[in-house]
Amino acid sequence: MGHEQRSYSKESGPSVKNILLLDSEGKRVAVKYFSDDWPTQAAKLAFEKAVFTKTLKTNARSDAEITMFDSYIVVYKFAQDLHFFVTAGDDENELILANVLQGFFEAVGLLLRNDVEKRTALENLDLIFLCIDEIIDGGIILETDANAIAGKIATNAIDGSVPFSEQTISQALATAREHLARSLLK
Repeated sequence: MGHEQRSYSKESGPSVKNILLLDSEGKRVAVKYFSDDWPTQAAKLAFEKAVFTKTLKTNARSDAEITMFDSYIVVYKFAQDLHFFVTAGDDENELILANVLQGFFEAVGLLLRNDVEKRTALENLDLIFLCIDEIIDGGIILETDANAIAGKIATNAIDGSVPFSEQTISQALATAREHLARSLLK
């Protein structure tokens, strides 16, 4: 059986069902769903709890881990007290999903100045949601390069005169808030 070439158009490209950022107790920090597979808030919370419980005993701190859950592929990685998850259908390419997870993980690291833990994440939730929006739109993967993701978030709201690495967190936050406000007003 030959593998057919999959073209990555908007219709047939790989798609992600959700991105979850949970704390070390399995509670939500930032989550975004791109699928109707979980139609209610209760279904989403039950899924998050089940995935968290299933992966809790693993040690996904250095490399991303992959697990099958129900009929989903879940790629995940932990840092400090944060658990990062990317979920897709079982027919998706695991390597692509691992790239999405790594891009999300590294972009959050850049945006949080490597202070990747729950308190900092909660203080910078707007940046994390902007980050998810840069990676995925309606389930379609747009970008997995962490520098490109963080760079877009930084440059969307400044004139580009200050390199991202030289901005303070408060500048980056103000930048992100401006961008968020502008995107809501569009």
